[in-house]
Formats: sequence, structure tokens, C-alpha cells
Amino acid sequence: MARIPENPLILIDGSSYLYRAFHAYPGTMSNGDIPTNAVYGVVNMLRSMMRQFSSDRIAVIFDAKGKTFRDDMYPEYKANRPPMPDDLRCQIEPLHNVIRAMGLPLISIPGVEADDVIGTLAAAASKQGMPVLISTGDKDMAQLVDENVTLINTMTNVVMDREGVIEKFGIPPELIIDYLALMGDKVDNIPGVPGVGDKTATALLQGIGGLDKLYDHLDDIAPLGFRGSKTMAKKLVDNKENALLSYELATIKLDVELEDAPESLVKAEPNKDELIKLYGQLVFKSWLNELLDGGTGVVEADEKSGAARASASSSSASTSDMDTSAVTIDRSQYETILDEASFTKWLDKLKASDVFAFDTETDS
Repeated sequence: MARIPENPLILIDGSSYLYRAFHAYPGTMSNGDIPTNAVYGVVNMLRSMMRQFSSDRIAVIFDAKGKTFRDDMYPEYKANRPPMPDDLRCQIEPLHNVIRAMGLPLISIPGVEADDVIGTLAAAASKQGMPVLISTGDKDMAQLVDENVTLINTMTNVVMDREGVIEKFGIPPELIIDYLALMGDKVDNIPGVPGVGDKTATALLQGIGGLDKLYDHLDDIAPLGFRGSKTMAKKLVDNKENALLSYELATIKLDVELEDAPESLVKAEPNKDELIKLYGQLVFKSWLNELLDGGTGVVEADEKSGAARASASSSSASTSDMDTSAVTIDRSQYETILDEASFTKWLDKLKASDVFAFDTETDS
């Protein structure tokens, strides 16, 4: 498994988080006025990220409203995607408010996608020798990986450095754009080359190289011997315009004009009063009680081990009916289970105990 760099600049794909959270808790949460499932899910994922990785440098990046330069380049770009559901759209503003109150820099730039902002920041940081950890589930981001840039998919805990990209895709990061251009993308409506799937794209790129080399060595394709290799040169010629367009659409920009430099993206102190107000409005009871009980509202990783510090969020027991001013909870012996060995140890303790209490909580 790839090694996580120490004190990296953590760039979080907020738009990726948003849709994952929305679909992970479908219709399960509301404060009586609006759904709150996406807000809850994203904040929970952010807290988990900060619990796992200790860094003062972090930013959450979202897509902005409106069209991007890719829509001008290709009007059918993402035309297959349905519009954002109303019950998700109404959660964006409160989510942004919570993230800012948590002290986390939030960036959203009109005219480009979150990927482009992340790419620009990652490239600039890498040039300075600054380690970067990008949290996303988007395979397109693999093109950004280099000696300083690492990806993590927090849903699967898969970490990808350069060797990880090669292991997953069979090609290095510098050929990922060519890979995407050949295959196309039905979700984003990137045309690609008809008849080219992941295996064919990999065979072409491994056997010859990127798009430029492929078009310079069309006669070398048939001898590669993969299924359909004899007719592939003609397909590439017939669809050259789409292939080159797809390459442009799949390329993440590295030169977005930004007010923020990588070194300026520093986590600030949480605004506890604002978080108390927001969590009250959103009816996030356990997090609200955590704040009222003296917590900061942001879970921090242990500086020495990277393990989570025990906090009110480590316990799922609800205190919504308790007078917190009259109760003192000793959390000094709390332990957060983050690996199988710790889980097995505690499971053995439970099996050996005469009595133990086990509590679960679901919101709303």
C-alpha cells in the first residue's frame, strides 16, 4: 500500500463527497424544513478524513454554479447527466456554511470544475516539493499523480501513488488522459473512440504509446494482436477528431487563476458559536452536544501516531435528553478502533465479560 506523506496539503473533492453523501443516506434525514442527509454525510466524511490524517494544510473544493469552458468546447458535455435534484441543491448553502465554520478553506471557481482547481493547486504544490493528498473517488484524478501527489479514495481506503496507478490501470499517470480519451466517458458524454474499452485502450497505450504516437504508428497496431487490432487503425482514423476532442475534455487544467496559493490553505480555528447555531438548525444532535460539552467541533488526528483522539464523536450515545451542565464524562479511557487488531482485542474482552453495554444511534 502506498505510503501517506507526512503533513500533506489535503485537497478534498467536495463535489465528489457531496454526491456520495447524498446517495448514501437517501431521504433519511431532515430538520423539518430541508433534507440534511448530504450535509451530514459530507461533514462526517470530513471529520473522518481529519481523524485519519494530521495536517494543518487543507482545502475543500466544489464545482461552481453555471457552465464551464468544457461546455463551450463541446455543448454536449455532460448532457446525459440529469439536473441536480432540488433536495440536494437546497443543502449546498448550509453545507458550505458548516465547512467554513469548521475553519476549513472552501474554494469554488466559476467557469471551471473542482477537478481543475484541485489540479492547479496540486501541480503548484508539487513544483514546490510540497506533499499533496487528494481525497476523491474520481478516476480522472489519476492523471495528477506524481512523486509528490497521492490519491486516496476514502470510501475504499485505497491509496494510489505512481506505482498504484500503474497497478490499477496498467499505465503510468502521464498516459491517463490518453486512456480516457480513447475510452470516452458515458457519464460525462465524452465521445472517445467507438469500440475501445479499458482493455483495448490499455493494449494500445502499452504497445505503442499515447494518442500522438498511435496516429504516427497506425501500421503497428494490427500486429499487437488484441481482439479487434486489425480494424483498430481505421477506427482511430475515422474518429480522430473525436479522439482529440476527448483528450482536451479529459485534461484537467493546471493553470486556473486562483487567489489562494497552496501554502495559504491553512486550517483556522473552528467558530464554535456558529457551529452550535448551524448544528442546532440542522438538528445534528450528537455533534451539537459534543460542542456544548466542550468539544471543538473538529476531530483532530493524534500528532504522534495519526490515530484518532477520543472525543465526543467517538461515542454514539445520544445525550439529547441529558442536562449536560450537570454531567461530567470521563473520556480519558476512550479508544477509537481503527484497525482489525484493535477490533479483535476488544471483541475478545467483550466475550470474556459477564456484562457489557452496546449502543447504536441513527439520526432522525
